[in-house]
Amino acid sequence: MKRSEDCILTSHTGSLPRPKALVDLFARRAHGEAIDEAALEAEIEAATRWVVPKQIEAGIDIPNNGEQPRESFFLYAQRRMSGFGPGGSRRGPRDVERYPGYLAMRQRILQSQQAVSSFEVPSVVGPVRYLDPAAIERECQDFRRVLDEAAPGVVDAFVTAPSPGIIAAAVPDQHYGDQEAYIGALAEALRTEYEAIARHGFVLQIDCPDLALERHVSYAERPLADFLAFVERVIAAINHALANVPREQVRLHVCWGNYEGPHDLDVALEEILSRVLQANVGAIMLPFANPRHAHETRLFSGDRLAPDQLLVAGVIDTTTNYVEHPEVVAQRIERAVEAVGDPRRVIAGTDCGFDTSAGMGRVAEDVVWAKLAALAAGAQLASERLF
Repeated sequence: MKRSEDCILTSHTGSLPRPKALVDLFARRAHGEAIDEAALEAEIEAATRWVVPKQIEAGIDIPNNGEQPRESFFLYAQRRMSGFGPGGSRRGPRDVERYPGYLAMRQRILQSQQAVSSFEVPSVVGPVRYLDPAAIERECQDFRRVLDEAAPGVVDAFVTAPSPGIIAAAVPDQHYGDQEAYIGALAEALRTEYEAIARHGFVLQIDCPDLALERHVSYAERPLADFLAFVERVIAAINHALANVPREQVRLHVCWGNYEGPHDLDVALEEILSRVLQANVGAIMLPFANPRHAHETRLFSGDRLAPDQLLVAGVIDTTTNYVEHPEVVAQRIERAVEAVGDPRRVIAGTDCGFDTSAGMGRVAEDVVWAKLAALAAGAQLASERLF
């Protein structure tokens, strides 16, 4: 994993806007409609060829494939693994439920669009196993080909994969009857993706909203201790699945849910950080641009990270159409550097993805690119002052 040796490097969290034709195909398939798979593959190829150079033009140093081949950051796994069936359900965040006016507004927006919802989930009805590594192999090969053609000078690039914990929390278990066994089976299956991504030379980003979000979703009515035990089980499973992946090739993304809502039931980072830092990874990614968690960069002071670890600090909000001023971005980066104590160990990123499920993004496509350009401009300002 490349460090910010001479300047603050820029990256983002994974999902980027998908072209409308691709969103429509993903949404139709998610809603049970038969689609032309060849047409879907063609749209994925075109979208990947479009999204890679857009990142480079915006000034992103560490790009990805924008998750264009996937309908959702974690629901795509049901198409690559056995054991999934119909009949799942997932309750929404408790903070949203507390505000009926906001909830009604949110529901009107969701009902008005063609999209893939992360809350319309399957269930697990049999043993979970990875069916065929060809899918992740092809995704990595296609991204490498497009990257080499569109951005041959890029040194680092990343590919995402979900935490076993977010699948276990979101997709009801009707087979294992034991959460630890369920998480373990998911981790063993996801090992195939983790190792493939690393083998292709990419940084592996593990998306773990479960490590924070689930406190106000599936654990909202249970004691904090129960949730912290869940976090420990997930981290142990991730570490087991990463046994053959170099630590310095992995970054762990944790967030409280990528939605513009109250977030006033979010668990404090201080409650979970010591457990998150048990993950055997080279970088921790956290959202610090949003108004609920911006103050928590201070928790990284005093050598909180291991000497070899980096902090990928979210300095761009992914839920609003405000385009951050580069000076604001620079100041956010500088606060992260002040806490960590070394600019070489900080990378500037976004709070989360811009389209975590196809069509669900709340930021207009042209604004996304403006935000990423502001990220690059702010990183340049900070670099001039820090290096």
